[in-house]
Amino acid sequence: MSKNRLIIIASLLLVFFLTGCAAPQPLRLATTTSVNDSGLLEHLRPAFEEETGITLQVIAQGTGKAIETGKAGDADVLLLHARSAEEEFVAGGYGIERIEFMYNYFVIVGPPGDPAQVAGLSAVEALTQLMEAESPFVSRGDNSGTHMREISLWEKVQLTPAGDWYIQAGAGMGAVLTMASEMQAYTLTDKATFLAMRDELELELVVEGDPDLRNPYSVIAVNPEKHDGINNRGAERFIEWITSPEVLDMIAQFGVEEFGESLFIPLNQ
Repeated sequence: MSKNRLIIIASLLLVFFLTGCAAPQPLRLATTTSVNDSGLLEHLRPAFEEETGITLQVIAQGTGKAIETGKAGDADVLLLHARSAEEEFVAGGYGIERIEFMYNYFVIVGPPGDPAQVAGLSAVEALTQLMEAESPFVSRGDNSGTHMREISLWEKVQLTPAGDWYIQAGAGMGAVLTMASEMQAYTLTDKATFLAMRDELELELVVEGDPDLRNPYSVIAVNPEKHDGINNRGAERFIEWITSPEVLDMIAQFGVEEFGESLFIPLNQ
């Protein structure tokens, strides 16, 4: 065998070796602040990265911003909780499929002693009473899934909140809870983030369990035909992983030891 041929074979073997040993492309996950602020992602991330070898790059945003991130091709997969916006994203060809896999509940929290006396009311009854009393209320005001749900509740009773009592924060869930605590105001929050932050807040849970407050979460792979560079293989692997029975069980156990209840409920439970 000639020397040149040996060099060519050695070069090809080196290319195959380096290609096979290359680290998988990182996966960009745009997700809601509630999933991030509650600690769920940090609970799941190490297991995903260890099992798949894929580095998870988390972009924590409100749902509206996360959808825009996906449309721009700056994320590979989305984890959201605003059904109508998600369905519109998929219908527009930006996402491949909406896969619902877990849920929790929104709740209304407020100052200790519940000065507006809304405990025990339905969500829309509570909001109506808060508006009539002009009790301070902090809204996410950021087009997030939580903000979208709040708007839908006002629309259900044909009310438009306005005035000094109604504060639009334009911030994530953790920041809004801190603001409501400092201002001794009411706010709508996902229960998971509230429980995760409860010890840092001077707020009490006043309205929960209303069917209007059920909060489903879904995962959507960004359509690789819309943009070059979308890590569709990683997105598919993430969706397969997070919807597997083993990981759904991890989700079901998250929060049980510390709070006595699961912060997120898998659909297979």
